[in-house]
Amino acid sequence: QVQLVESGGGLVQTGGSLRLSCAASGRTFRSYAMGWLRQAPGKEREIVAAISGSGSGRYYADSVKGRFTISRDNAKNTAVLQMDSLKAEDTAVYYCAASRLSYTTTTLMDYPYWGQGTQVTVSS
Repeated sequence: QVQLVESGGGLVQTGGSLRLSCAASGRTFRSYAMGWLRQAPGKEREIVAAISGSGSGRYYADSVKGRFTISRDNAKNTAVLQMDSLKAEDTAVYYCAASRLSYTTTTLMDYPYWGQGTQVTVSS
């Protein structure tokens, strides 16, 4: 079993920043691609960012490119999503997710392990 715990969500003003952290269990963390997903009311689930097991490959959704940065520290079993220049449209529940694949994947079915989610609210 893989367990993921997110933290760092909250309320922030438009243009502000938040840093989401994900603590993962398991000795195989280094080989897992990691992703940050979000879901807002009335919207489909969206992969915001993903990073390969090695950390060399990264993906960003067009909507967040240039504003969000994903990183990981395999020694600490953590993944981080730094969110800058936040917009109201970024308001959503954000989930840390892990894939058994090692490469960066943008397919939701490849992420069987999810955290509990953390709410991010960006005020107008």
